[in-house]
Formats: sequence, C-alpha cells, structure tokens
Amino acid sequence: MSRSRGAILGWGCYLPRWRLDRSTISAVAGTGGGKGTRTVASYDEDATTMAVAAGRAALDHASTIDLDAVWLATTSPPYLDKTNATAVHAALRLAPTVPAYDAAGAVRSGLGALRAACAGARPSLVVASDVRVGRPGGAEESAGGDGAAALVVAAGDGDVEPLAHVEGWASATEEFLDRWRTPGDVASKVWEERFGETRYVPLAVDAYQRALADAGMEGDDVDRVLVVGLHQRACAAAAKAMGRPNDDLVATLAAQVGVTGAACPAMTLAAALEGARPGEVLALVVLADGAEALVVRTTAAVADRPAPTPLVDQLAGAPVAYGTYLSWRGLLAVEPPRRPEPARPSAAAAGRSAEWKFGFVGSEGDDGTVHLPPSAFDSTERPMADAVGTIATFTVDRLAYSPSPPVIFALVDFDGGGRLPVELTDATPDDIAIGDRVEMTFRRLFTADGIHNYFWKARPVRESAGSSRSSDEERN
Repeated sequence: MSRSRGAILGWGCYLPRWRLDRSTISAVAGTGGGKGTRTVASYDEDATTMAVAAGRAALDHASTIDLDAVWLATTSPPYLDKTNATAVHAALRLAPTVPAYDAAGAVRSGLGALRAACAGARPSLVVASDVRVGRPGGAEESAGGDGAAALVVAAGDGDVEPLAHVEGWASATEEFLDRWRTPGDVASKVWEERFGETRYVPLAVDAYQRALADAGMEGDDVDRVLVVGLHQRACAAAAKAMGRPNDDLVATLAAQVGVTGAACPAMTLAAALEGARPGEVLALVVLADGAEALVVRTTAAVADRPAPTPLVDQLAGAPVAYGTYLSWRGLLAVEPPRRPEPARPSAAAAGRSAEWKFGFVGSEGDDGTVHLPPSAFDSTERPMADAVGTIATFTVDRLAYSPSPPVIFALVDFDGGGRLPVELTDATPDDIAIGDRVEMTFRRLFTADGIHNYFWKARPVRESAGSSRSSDEERN
C-alpha cells in the first residue's frame, strides 16, 4: 500500500466568457491563427479576479473546511512587490489568521505551490491563474488561453472525506533555455522547438516512471494519462515515448480553451476529476523547466461531488473581435472616450471598507432591510457575493471613461432584499434586457497610477453549454 502524497478535497475552474476564433487572426496580423478558439480574459479581468472566481467555485464544495493557507500561482501577476494573493484572501472573506502567498513568475510555480500545500497537515487553497499574451500573429498568441483553477488539498484526510488521493509524485528538474520573458516584456520568447523536445521527452519519461514507482503501480494500472505544458510538440512526443496516448481531454482543452500557462496543470486535473469514476487512476505529467508527474486515485466520494459550474459547461462562450482582444491586452492603442481618466484609488479608503470593497458585504437592519453599501447603523452583516438579482432598469453610457466602452449600468434588485446600481460586465448592450437575471463577479474597475481598483460587478447568469442566448453577438 502506497502512502498518500496528498488529499484533494475540492476543486473549481473558471473560464472567462469571451472566445477568440483563431481563424480571424491572420486576416489582421498577416500570419498565425489556426483552428479552434482560445479563451480571452475581459478588459476588467486579470490573474487576481479569475483566481477569486476559481477559489469561490472550489470552496462551494469545501465550504466547511478551515483553511491553513492560500497560494496564488501565476506568470502574470498584477502586482510585483505587493502580494496578489491577499486580494483573493479578502474577496473570499478568509480569517486574518490564514496566510496568503504568491508563487509567481513561472509555469512551474503552480506545481510548487501544490506540492507545498499537499505537505501541510491542514487544508490549503491553491489557485493557479494566468493571462497568456503572445505577439500578434505568433504561435504563443493563438495557442495560449486565459483562465484559473483551484484545488483544496491537504496532507491527510482530516475531517473531510477526500475526493482523490495523490499517491505518487516525482520531479525531474533541469536547467535549459526553452522559453523566457524578462520583466517588463509582454510576451515570451521561445527557442527552436526541436531543442526543447529533445530535453523534455526523457525527463517526462523518467518522472512518470518514478511517480508510478512511488505509487507502487505499473503503467497498466493507470486509466488516463494527461501530458500538458506550453511546448505542445514535446507533450505529444513525451506521451508517445511513455507508451500511452495523451488523453483526449488535453486536445479538447487546447482546441477550445488554449494552454493556460500556470493554470493549465490544475485545470486539466480538475477537468479530468469532474468526469472520473470512483477508483479511477489518473497520471498528470507537466512539462515546465523539467517534468513533474503525479499519480492520482479518486475515491468513492467523487461520484457525489456537486459541481458548481463544471468546466464542460464553461467551454462555450461569446466571440470577441481580434482588434478588441488586442486593445484589451494593450497591444493596440484605440481612441478612448474624451473624458478625464479616474484618479488613483485611496489606500486609506480601501482599507476602511475592505469588507464591502473586496467581500461585497452589506448590512441588514432590525426591520430586515438590506443596505448596499452597508449602513453604520446596522449591526448585522449581509454577505452578498453569492446573491442573484434581477435588472430593474439599465442605461448605456458611451461617454463615461472605460477601458472598453460603452459602460452598462443597471439597477439590480437582489433576491432576499437589497438594491444597488452596479456596472455590468461580460455583456454587450444587445445582450441586456429589463428582467434579466444577474450574478456578482469580482473585477477590476480601472487602473490608475499602477493601482488596480477592484470591486464587484454584475454579469448575466451563465447558462449551461449549448443553451447560450441567441442574441450573443461579437464584441467589437
């Protein structure tokens, strides 16, 4: 019997709504493109906001777990020097005694955070989130994707029945220059593909075989092998050298989502767990500055896990024009509304209202009236981040400053009480109608003097795959 290298207690994934059709790239850039789509983080999304969405999904299942720490892994941190995970911590309304750490800068950071968390006696939340940017028309642009995934893990079972156990883990680390991005650069540079393939393949085979030995298993004991990484040619070659076909899920995610950088390993594992049977054995091999291999076995509890917005229901999205994508990523300067840009947010004001600003917590009076924002005269908190509401009325403002005009403001009546004028996101004016149902999402209002002003917006309630609104039109 192998000893557990960690227990997986919950997971959650987040994909932004917008999709870039790769076939539209070459008409503008003159090269690049391809088949399929890639996910695109909206102008008001970044690694932090997507991490909050994935973390909320993971904690929906593991809401009774007392977390020991929060880790945020990303190659696209919104801040340097300042810890980005603290905003995730605040938005999830975790106790001040729960520390928050960044593991940033490299794709392998996500695996490092996950391995550290798996060694902890108490559960930790590990969130990997990335916004992947490539030069216009390049392979990195079309192959990349934006998204986030979160795992709740611990060393042992504790008080919560695990959904899966990590039964084997092995690393193969080697220094070689496969890709690099110096601080301040928007996109990575990549060395010639054949070089990376020759280095990655033997490392992947070695890590996979040692992970099997660590789990006390043979190759035939593994039901599904998932080989992921930014070097897709090396991933295919590694799977072939291991004698196992790469799981179809890897190709599906690459075709419809793209490779999501630091988030890709956790997202692939979470997506595989969503459809796994009890007792199924999964092998995840990650190629990033060497190779990491995990052998995971699901438990009987995986069959009963509720899946709030499973990844398969997030694969469908709405199209975004290539020019809009370029402007969102800062690669195409467009004429902004001729209005003054906002002043930088006040650190003191944000600190005084952190529960409202980050946690979206209102208040409730003695008569049951819900106040948004909270009233100083109420003694009862009213968390509203999970609230669903109805649009009472809305307006489209084409003059107000916005990184992506026009701005849609709506007056929302929340179920159970509370009314708030709030900005809408993930929608075009043609998508919105009075009476539509909306939910809350943590976003970035604007950035001024390098300070990101985070708050909550409303978005149309997401529908299941295949049932999206027929009125969805390309964002342009």
